[in-house]
Amino acid sequence: MTNTPEPTFLDSVNRMFDEAVALMDLSSGLAEAIKTCRSVYHVRFPVEIRGEYRVLEGWRANHSEHRLPVKGGIRYAPHADQQEVEALAALMTYKCALVDVPFGGSKGALAIDPRDYERDEIESITRRFALELAKKDYIHPSLNVPAPDMGTGPREMAWFANTYQTLHPDDIDAVACVTGKPPEMGGIRGRVEATGRGEDMGLNVRMALQPDLAIRKIS
Repeated sequence: MTNTPEPTFLDSVNRMFDEAVALMDLSSGLAEAIKTCRSVYHVRFPVEIRGEYRVLEGWRANHSEHRLPVKGGIRYAPHADQQEVEALAALMTYKCALVDVPFGGSKGALAIDPRDYERDEIESITRRFALELAKKDYIHPSLNVPAPDMGTGPREMAWFANTYQTLHPDDIDAVACVTGKPPEMGGIRGRVEATGRGEDMGLNVRMALQPDLAIRKIS
C-alpha cells in the first residue's frame, strides 16, 4: 500500500485557486501567471547572541506586484519555511483583490521562536533582518510594506521602521515602510483589536461561494 503524502499548505492554496479557475473562462497561461509567486528573497545572516554567532534564516515573498506596494505580515515562528511564506503571500493577494484594496500580496518569516530570546536579542535580530530586507527593497514605503504577524507586534515594527529610516534618512515617507507601528510612531490606535474583530468568517464564506471573484479582480 502506497502512502500518499499529505498536501502542504501551499498545495492546498493552489488547489483552491485551480478550483476557482475551473469555473471561469480564463486562459491557462493567464491563470498560471496569476498563481505564480513573482519572487522570494531567501536570506541567511549571522547574529551574535550570548557570546556566540547564530546563523538565522528568513524569507520575504512577493506573490503579486499587479498593484503596489505589496502588503503582508512578517512572522517569527520556529517551523516557518519558504512554502508557508509563499502560501501566505498568495492568500494576501487573493484577499486584497476580493475586497478591492490596492495592494499586492506579500509575506515574510524568520525561522525562530521569539520565546527563546531576551528583548535586546530580539531587537538585534529584528534590526539585522530589516537591514537584509531593506537592502533589496523588500521593505520600502512604495514597494513592500510589512506588518505584524505571529510572533511580532508593534515593537518589532518600530524596529523595522527605525532601521529603514537610518538607511534612508532623506526619505520623508520612511515611517510608512511598515504598518502596525505603535501610535507614537504614526500607527493607528485599535489596530491590534481590529484583527480579531474583522470579518474573516464572512470573507471566507464569500470566497467559498464566489471563488472566482478575487481572481477576476487580479486578472
